[in-house]
Amino acid sequence: MFKQQINCKGRLISLDSPLIMGILNVTPDSFFDGGQYIDEKSWLTQTEKMLAEGADIIDVGCVSTRPGASLPDEDNELSRLIPVLESLLKKFPDIIISVDTFRSKVTVEAINTGAAIINDVSGGNLDAELYNTIAKLNVPYILMHMQGTPENMQKKPFYNNVTKDIIKFFSEKTEYLHKLGINDIIIDPGFGFGKTLNDNFQLMQNLHLFKFIQHPLIVGISRKSMIWKFLNITPSEALNGTSVLNTLALLKNANILRVHDVKEAKECLRIVNYFESTL
Repeated sequence: MFKQQINCKGRLISLDSPLIMGILNVTPDSFFDGGQYIDEKSWLTQTEKMLAEGADIIDVGCVSTRPGASLPDEDNELSRLIPVLESLLKKFPDIIISVDTFRSKVTVEAINTGAAIINDVSGGNLDAELYNTIAKLNVPYILMHMQGTPENMQKKPFYNNVTKDIIKFFSEKTEYLHKLGINDIIIDPGFGFGKTLNDNFQLMQNLHLFKFIQHPLIVGISRKSMIWKFLNITPSEALNGTSVLNTLALLKNANILRVHDVKEAKECLRIVNYFESTL
């Protein structure tokens, strides 16, 4: 059995029961909520709401990685991020913050400011220094799979077998990370990141197979195009589909759900926990 806990700034966070990670996008252009939380009053209000609804972790992102997005430079990312972290930690000193970044310099500044976890959509492929930086800082690391970059990832993604290819990716990456002394690793299959609609649903069908990687599993499908394109609706209408897939993910051993809608995800978790405890 893999380790069911992560060390966040000296606090051991148990994953024996799944956790909810609330998304705080402080960006003007994210696919669902871009521009909604770019001033202090709005990001504090949204964070307070998510914490009250049961969020265990708040994931702060200052760079949109939606399909086709061009990435702002490092200084731009830092100028957005650090004031948000300082503000959140002042208002909520016990908060556990994950930072959605792929850059080593941003990682250092974020952890030094008080963040606890680094959530890297690139799997270490966009900054050659990131793995060494994570090793030096000794912080939990979310390793996500993405084929390509946000700018080109949805231009004809291809796999021989999407599940086998991504499991192989995680096997190789985690082995390398272990050699660097990085052990608090959480894996993310990267739904929507360089995958076709069919790829995404195959991954969901086979999600239970990722337990063989022997690391906790995070799933982020909240309001993504695999839902709204399939149902021919909009992201704002995709909450019901999100809840269905979150429930499936929990039944297939997800340890963390990354979501925009904490209350509804928490309800999925309560139902699944009750269902499984009474079998």
